[in-house]
Amino acid sequence: MSRVLLAILLLAIVGTAIAVVYERYHHRQLFVELTGLERERDELNIEFGRLQLEQATWAQANRIDQVARERLGMKFPEAEDIVVVRP
Repeated sequence: MSRVLLAILLLAIVGTAIAVVYERYHHRQLFVELTGLERERDELNIEFGRLQLEQATWAQANRIDQVARERLGMKFPEAEDIVVVRP
């Protein structure tokens, strides 16, 4: 009876040791994944800040006017081309 009990205890110890090793391995994998996600989050935050700055410059009236004139070939209408419609 004591040999059976000893064998069961030995199996329990080996099983527990395997479980501990597996959990440490799994923990390490999750830590590496978390570190990568944190790095990606930081990069996205930096890019978001850059996009906010770019949006602020694009929203300025003189920037819109410059793009309209240079890239789109737009110009202000001449005085004789303006028609005022009264209700």
